[in-house]
Amino acid sequence: MKADQGNRFIDPDDLSFKPINDKAVEQHAREAADLAAAIRYHDHCYYVLDDPRLADGTYDALFRRLQALEETFPELQSVESPTQRVGGTVQSEFSEIEHQAPMQSLDSGAEEADVREFDERVRKGLGVDSVQYITELKFDGVSIEAVYRAGVLDIGATRGDGIYGEQVTDNLRTIPSVPLRLVGNPPPMLSVRGEVYVPLVGFHRLNRERLERDEEPFANPRNLAAGAMRQLISSVTAQRPLDAFFYDILSVDWGTRDEIGVSGSGRFERPETHGQELDLLRAWGFKVDSRSEHCSDIDEAIALHHQLETARDALPYEIDGVVIKIDRLDHQRALGERSRSPRWAMAYKFAPRLEITTIEDIVLQVGRTGILTPVAQLAPVEVGGVTISRASLHNYDQITEKDIRRGDKVRVARAGDVIPYVVERIDDRPDIERSLPFEMLVRCPVCEARVVRDGAYFVCTGGVSCGAQLRGAVEHYGSRHALDIEGLGDKTVRQLMDEGLIQDSIVDIYGLTVDKLVPLERFGKKKAENLVGAILARKDTTLSRFIYALGIRHVGEHVAEVLSREFGDIGTLMEADFDRLLAVNEIGPGSAESIVAFFDEPHNCSVIKGLLASGVVPRVEDRQEFFGGKRFVITGSLDHWSRDEVVAILENAGGRVASSVSKQTDYVIIGKRPGSKARKARDLDVPILDEDGLAAMLKEKGLSGW
Repeated sequence: MKADQGNRFIDPDDLSFKPINDKAVEQHAREAADLAAAIRYHDHCYYVLDDPRLADGTYDALFRRLQALEETFPELQSVESPTQRVGGTVQSEFSEIEHQAPMQSLDSGAEEADVREFDERVRKGLGVDSVQYITELKFDGVSIEAVYRAGVLDIGATRGDGIYGEQVTDNLRTIPSVPLRLVGNPPPMLSVRGEVYVPLVGFHRLNRERLERDEEPFANPRNLAAGAMRQLISSVTAQRPLDAFFYDILSVDWGTRDEIGVSGSGRFERPETHGQELDLLRAWGFKVDSRSEHCSDIDEAIALHHQLETARDALPYEIDGVVIKIDRLDHQRALGERSRSPRWAMAYKFAPRLEITTIEDIVLQVGRTGILTPVAQLAPVEVGGVTISRASLHNYDQITEKDIRRGDKVRVARAGDVIPYVVERIDDRPDIERSLPFEMLVRCPVCEARVVRDGAYFVCTGGVSCGAQLRGAVEHYGSRHALDIEGLGDKTVRQLMDEGLIQDSIVDIYGLTVDKLVPLERFGKKKAENLVGAILARKDTTLSRFIYALGIRHVGEHVAEVLSREFGDIGTLMEADFDRLLAVNEIGPGSAESIVAFFDEPHNCSVIKGLLASGVVPRVEDRQEFFGGKRFVITGSLDHWSRDEVVAILENAGGRVASSVSKQTDYVIIGKRPGSKARKARDLDVPILDEDGLAAMLKEKGLSGW
């Protein structure tokens, strides 16, 4: 049986597709367009309307067919194709982009008196006795702007400072509920505001998987959503369980049409109320929350807030309040805005979820970066419908400040956290003798290496030899900017550790052989040979890469370069004391202290000796001092080079690449969609080079261009 609009060209009961051949490109182009239209329709039914109309297997067959056509004929692929949701683009940085209209924040309050004061101001400002409102859920997610031109998603951006945001178009495209092409009768240009969030089912599932892999769980859905939207690799974003609601028109070019949308079964002119705006968004294919309510006065809005506060634990996503807006758009325009917030809306926040329980013990958890995090083991208590038995204490200073000890009665809060936090100690029985204050360990509970203080945190100095840090250390060692060992990614490292092939330190990777790898699941002979070959091929490396690969705290790529130039070999660096390191230009006290602590740890020295004994040869590169320490900053996306290639060319010629523009910057290199760094360069009169200018400079100095 054929479905309606989405399958007007595709019969799901007849998927006997004709073979793909080069002689029928036009036919395949029509087929690809029909497939894309059908898939977009069924995506809308499934993700926006929550009304699936096609079996999963049939949908998958349509999708695979479209993928096959686009792989065979790349010219058929477009940014609006459903296949582009899987992501894959790698960005060196996010460029800054100006919003079509300011994305303001909201005034907020948690008391009914705050809301009634807001209503009084509104009525006084408008000179009326009563105002009609519309309420929306205040989602606990990440605010984004989506710009559509000719009905096609053109730009996605984070809120940023409200005027400028980060351009995250590729990441936004991966979210199934975000339309790539609008339906109905959209205007030529449309900018809408929405909220990217993580449904609770997906959040808890992902955290269970991470805990099973002995990884840190995400703190809450909002943090997960924010991190996913700022991933430089969009395929990582595509793996996160993201969703989105849209709730506001920021800017629009209506064109020459008087009738612009659909409301029920009829048509109407440009919207006069916010409720009509929401109807328009629905008609164009956006996902709009059905819990928005029209309220005849502020009493109804307050009553609705109280109902939702009671019912919020039953919702499939986190909310932290209700947004109350004036419904009539002419009233909104009459009241206007302040510098940071509109006068016609406010957020009525919920009270935090709080429960009382007892701390049974305080234990230390060693993270993948070596930070020791104190965790309270609690008498199980239900908070917001979730039973919790552990709560993060964040760091030693917070324990001291709150004076939290074993056996204390405490108040805990939950705002979607998997591991909630301790709000405060309850001193309701001063006559009871308390346990001794918590003291930080001086030795790592996992590897017994020394623990040192680093700002607010305590860190295990075991580094590459600490079992709790081992997987992260191996992944970092093989990463692109370290030794760049192809095939040694997180899944492979996890599998090798689970199978016992990596047990003690990074050195274990040099004991891997084809015979040991072939019996493993998903490891054929070819994959085993490739991994072993890649490991052996990277034994010859540069000293700067080797230093960076060790994962020393506060030693990034640039500091590793500085150390390589200054000391010349790893042995000399290992013997340097604090004063010697501090005398090096660009090495501050924090870095110097961290480096000394790392090499003072016998376990780390043993690992380094093991790596050298395994045949690793860190060599110092011959450097041409054409640029004599000149400082460069790169912003925007480049056409002819990757960012890493430009950095390598400049640094190998004696230049230094910084991340921010200052008066000490010599040149700013700009690509497409440069951000605020380009504006700052102009303000400071720093010379700006585009790619042609950079190529000319390199050619002049006898270096490689493109």
